[in-house]
Amino acid sequence: MTAAQLERDLLPWLDPQALLVTDSHAAYRAFSRKHRITHAAVNLRAGIRTRYLGSRAIHVQNVNAYHGRFKAWLLGFRGVASRYLRNYLGWRWALDGGRVCSPEQLLRIAIGVINR
Repeated sequence: MTAAQLERDLLPWLDPQALLVTDSHAAYRAFSRKHRITHAAVNLRAGIRTRYLGSRAIHVQNVNAYHGRFKAWLLGFRGVASRYLRNYLGWRWALDGGRVCSPEQLLRIAIGVINR
């Protein structure tokens, strides 16, 4: 990964006021400095998995765990078009947090979105 890749793929989606929490890869540091984005790195190799900013615990493990669950879930679809990736993320978000408890509720939500 390079800072140029981060500029291309992450910068358009990143709020300028965001706190970017990453592992200690040098590309993140260069990217955040260049674009003046607040950055907090954790050093996973040194066993540091959590960093505290004030009273808040900052860690990347939730993101890594979600990414793993999402990738495993997508395997059942045998590939998805990247233009629909946002829809799949929304679908997974609804399922992952127990926000949708039944097929009927999911259908009601889908019909409501279609009828807007």
